[in-house]
Amino acid sequence: MSKMTHSDPSNNPILRERSPFEKTFDRGFEWLTLAFALSIGLILISVALIVAVGAFPAIKEFNFSFFTNSNWNPVTDEYGVIAVIYGTIVSSLIALLIAIPLGVGAAVFLSEDFIPEQIRTVLVFLVELLAAIPSVVYGLWGIFVLIPLTTTFGTWLNENFGWFPLFSSTPAGPGMLPAGIVLSIMILPIIIAISRDSLASLPPDLRQASLGLGATRWETIFRVLIPAAISGIMGGIMLALGRAMGETMAATMIIGNSNRISISILDPANTIASLIANQFAEASGLQISALMYAGLVLMILTLIVNILAEYIVSQVKAKYE
Repeated sequence: MSKMTHSDPSNNPILRERSPFEKTFDRGFEWLTLAFALSIGLILISVALIVAVGAFPAIKEFNFSFFTNSNWNPVTDEYGVIAVIYGTIVSSLIALLIAIPLGVGAAVFLSEDFIPEQIRTVLVFLVELLAAIPSVVYGLWGIFVLIPLTTTFGTWLNENFGWFPLFSSTPAGPGMLPAGIVLSIMILPIIIAISRDSLASLPPDLRQASLGLGATRWETIFRVLIPAAISGIMGGIMLALGRAMGETMAATMIIGNSNRISISILDPANTIASLIANQFAEASGLQISALMYAGLVLMILTLIVNILAEYIVSQVKAKYE
């Protein structure tokens, strides 16, 4: 029987001691990645500071009355954002109400073996293609296709359900409803992609254990898989909400750009992003500062959404862990 030979660890490229150059390179790489991570925070802080500095004259002039006034009159230098805050929130909520069931349902369909792999690959590509379409194209589609459809449908809603406050007005074309529908289509890829990745990353044993205990396929999906992936799904929904709140071009082209508060979703409205896009190019004096103030408000709303997302995800994870 031949004797076993032991190789010298110094000849093993994995076990040998790293050279000074390699150690220096590793430390340099760590510092480089740290710099990249810190640069994200620095960029965010610099953007916030620039917007805050630009908004300071309007903050000093209007203070908190900026949040209680719905008038926006550059002639008299009277500005308020309560109407556009309302439009931003309501249009985003309409988008979520449409996109959440569609997005989560599509994610479940694409993550499970309901169809052959070739067809599923094509559908995933089409979902990714939705995210690649420019927002101005969505706006044009909304003007020429969606607004005529929602005007007809909105007229029917008003004639038959006009007693309900949300449908209490006669649609005149652009409005909150078509804007919400377009926003829902634009945020669908975010919800589908993140929800699908969350479902696909679950261990196969989870599915097999549920089926092995006698659960049906649908019971496994709704009682096991979705609750297990709910933190990722909720994160995707909150990211989609932030995307909807900050959308500019498509909302500007469809929502009607009317600075007033109306309970009816068939009436024209406005958003913070649309207000800035419409007026910043021709603004001057205090109006520029007021627009910067509105931009700062939008940043704060987005920050609140992200904080809320972190809280919801942590609560959901604690519930199912």
